[in-house]
Amino acid sequence: MEFANWLSILFISTTIATVGLFFLATKKHLSSLILILVLGLIQGVLAWHGFFMDFKAMPPRVAFLLPPAILIMVYTFYSASGKRFINQVDLKMMTLLSVFRVPVEIVLLYLFLSGLLPESMTFGGRNFDIISGLSAPLIFCFAFKNGKINKKLLLVWNVVSFALLIQVVATALISIPSPIQLQAFDKPAIGVLQFPFVWLPGIIVPIVAFTHLVSIQKLRKLLNN
Repeated sequence: MEFANWLSILFISTTIATVGLFFLATKKHLSSLILILVLGLIQGVLAWHGFFMDFKAMPPRVAFLLPPAILIMVYTFYSASGKRFINQVDLKMMTLLSVFRVPVEIVLLYLFLSGLLPESMTFGGRNFDIISGLSAPLIFCFAFKNGKINKKLLLVWNVVSFALLIQVVATALISIPSPIQLQAFDKPAIGVLQFPFVWLPGIIVPIVAFTHLVSIQKLRKLLNN
């Protein structure tokens, strides 16, 4: 299906901006950028050729999107090199990165209007993730003030924002057509399996989840010191 050019451009621009700010937040860690670009290239090529649109395949093709990112995150949190990587990330940049959740929600809305997503995945349904994007600039201003960090405020915001993200991811997983689909929808979540929107579950969601998990870990350590 052909998508409106402006919607694809908006999403591609949002993906590039998210990856770019994440690169800055990691103090320009080149290895992480290369890994993201390689994953994004593979996902993009597969989506372009309709790989994720085979809803009868086992295991479900969506299993090739989130699990690799989850494995990478687990390795990062438990390996010595990963811990060194986490120690250098910038909490300010990690917080600002959530701003890009606003254009993502706009994209989801138009995918729903195009019949490619259930309404529950938009802010008109059960997706409240846009709150994190809208509040990110305010949290940035209040949490990083006068050279100090409001650790409790930032920790609460990260926990709530991560919970909102998990909620919409769970909704997406049960609404993607597959042999083990858990819930039927009049408009199943097929939009996020097509190019370029496949980068939402493949790239943007893992990056945002990682920023929250890293921030939560760092802030807990700061509060305990």
